[in-house]
Amino acid sequence: MKKPLTFKLPKGQCWTIGVPYFWLLLFFALPFAIVLKISLSTAAISIPPYESLFNYADESLQILLNLGNYLLIFDDSLYLYAYLGSLKMAFITTLGCLLIGYPMAYAIARAPKEKQTLLILLVMLPSWTSFLIRVYAWMGILSNNGVINNILLWSGVISEPIQMLNTNFAVYIGIIYSYLPFMILPLYATLSQLDGSLLEAASDLGSRSLNTFWKITLPLSKGGVIAGSMLVFIPVVGEFVIPELLGGPDSLMIGKVLWQEFFNNRDWPVASALAIVMLGLLIIPITLFHRYQSRSMEKEV
Repeated sequence: MKKPLTFKLPKGQCWTIGVPYFWLLLFFALPFAIVLKISLSTAAISIPPYESLFNYADESLQILLNLGNYLLIFDDSLYLYAYLGSLKMAFITTLGCLLIGYPMAYAIARAPKEKQTLLILLVMLPSWTSFLIRVYAWMGILSNNGVINNILLWSGVISEPIQMLNTNFAVYIGIIYSYLPFMILPLYATLSQLDGSLLEAASDLGSRSLNTFWKITLPLSKGGVIAGSMLVFIPVVGEFVIPELLGGPDSLMIGKVLWQEFFNNRDWPVASALAIVMLGLLIIPITLFHRYQSRSMEKEV
């Protein structure tokens, strides 16, 4: 008599595999399913402000899926501009964080070991202050009566205040300042692990500093560049607080539109559809990053 085929994992492996899957199910799959369900419903003046997808009457169950919320997104140019504005803002701020963060991370990684902890602490210290307080501080700095305009007026560089607050320039400054540590930390982790013998060998062979950087340092730090860019780009796409406080009418981002649809218009189905489409846009860079990590791990093995 043949024994039934059974597949049983050791107890330790069950916990190792099961806990991450349970975590993803609880904090990603379940909220995503709820938002997806709302995006397919019809708005209503009720609590909650949408109709149920399921209707049971006369011993029959009907499932009512409203795809009009998604069609509205592609018909209304406002939403398209909001998506493009968010992607443009995220791309420019990610590039700004990379241009500023890479030299800082490189300098920290090349500093003496006893000073690296202090330098990393200086990068992280502003993050310990409330996020809102730091944004409000930038409102004071960039306003017409702020520090920058007062210095320029006092030095005679300008004769009247420059409008910086409530512009895209202020939003870029605020986002780059707020997300810069997320770029520096993964870059520092990668650059501090570079094999110094490679740089020494290149120097002994007559390679100049700039050539060594392009041929050795930058390729070997590609993982940190990608990780830091992902940590900045993804949250900036849905950023709401900084554009709301520092931006003006031209600072149209999808996070701001989501807030208006949820809390001002009370149109939860359209807002949920906007969130689903935004998540779909973010899956592309996340998938590319995952593939890069998988290939890097295969090469290391």
